[in-house]
Amino acid sequence: MFSITPLDHSPTDSIQAKIDGKTKPPGSLGALEDLAQQLALVLGDPIEIMQPTMLLFAGDHGVADEGVSIAPSEVTQLMVQNFIGGGAAINCFSKQLGWDLKVIDAGIKTPLVGVTNNDQYREQRVGPGTRNIAHEAAMSLEQAQQCLELGATCAREHLAAGANVIACGEMGIANSTAAAAIAVQLLGCSAADATGRGTGITDDQLDNKIRIIEAACKRSSDRDPLHVLQQVGGFEIGQMTGAMLATAEAGAIVVVDGFIATAAALLAQRIAPSSRDFMVFAHCSHERGHRLMLDALNAKSLLDLQLRLGEGTGAALALPLLQSAAAFYNHMASLDAAQIELP
Repeated sequence: MFSITPLDHSPTDSIQAKIDGKTKPPGSLGALEDLAQQLALVLGDPIEIMQPTMLLFAGDHGVADEGVSIAPSEVTQLMVQNFIGGGAAINCFSKQLGWDLKVIDAGIKTPLVGVTNNDQYREQRVGPGTRNIAHEAAMSLEQAQQCLELGATCAREHLAAGANVIACGEMGIANSTAAAAIAVQLLGCSAADATGRGTGITDDQLDNKIRIIEAACKRSSDRDPLHVLQQVGGFEIGQMTGAMLATAEAGAIVVVDGFIATAAALLAQRIAPSSRDFMVFAHCSHERGHRLMLDALNAKSLLDLQLRLGEGTGAALALPLLQSAAAFYNHMASLDAAQIELP
C-alpha cells in the first residue's frame, strides 16, 4: 500500500559543509543546524516550505466508559464544533503561524448535524468510536486497514495541492489510553511506565487506567503494527498513521505532535521503517511514556514546553523553527563571502 523510497543521505556531507561555512562558529545554532540538514535532505536546496497543513483527526474511544478521563466522550464532538468555530488553541496557533487547518471526523461517537464537507471540515468516519478495549479489540482488522487508507487519501490531496509539510493533530477523549497501550505493545514496556494522567485524572483513575491497559495488552502478544492498531488503537490514531506514511511516501516533511501523534508515528515506522527519516518531532509532551517512544524512534523533540493538550498544538508551534532553519540555510552569508576567517 505504501512505497516509501529511503531518503538519499549522500548529500549529507555537502549540506553539512554549507551549514558549517555560514558566518557562525560550527554548531552554534544547535538543533536548528540538525533541522536544516534534515530539511535540505528531504526538501532539497534551497529549502522551500510550502503550504504547511495541519490535519486534525478526531475519534472517540469505547474505553472512555471506564472513567479513564475527566471528561465524557461527548466532549470530543463539542471540541470538533469548537475547532470548526475557530475557538480552540489550535485555531489560534494556526491562524497566527500560517497553518492551513483541516478538521477530520475519523469516527467520533456522534456525528455533527448540518455540517457538510468543505475546505475546513471533512467527514471520513470508520465508525461511531472504537469498541471498549477493556473488554474486546478496538476495531476489526478491516477497519484498521481502512483507517490507514483514509488518512493517506486525505494527506495525498493536500500534497497534490502543493503542501510539502504536513502535521497531524488529534482530538479524542480517552485516546491517551490507546496511545499508552500502543507503546506497551510495540515497545514491550510496562503499562505503569507508559501511562500518564492524560487530562488530569486522580490516583485511583490512573491505577484503573493502568489495569485496563495491562488487560488489553494481554489479549494479544502480536506486535505486528496493523494488529496492534486493531487491538488497542483508535480511528484517529490509525488515520494519522496513514497520513504520515503517505506524506513520507511523497518525500515531504511529517511534523509529529505529542504523545498521541507519536504513537501514530511509531506505528508508521514499524509499518515502513524508511518513514522515520521524514519525521520532525515537534515537542516532548508532559505525558508519561512519550519519552519512551521518542527514544525508541531515536528522536529529539524541538520543544519542551510541558504541553499535554493535543490538537496538534505542539506541532503548530514548531513551524517557526522549521522556517528559521530554512532561512539561515538559504540566506545566511558564508564565511568566504563575508571574508571572515575563524581560528
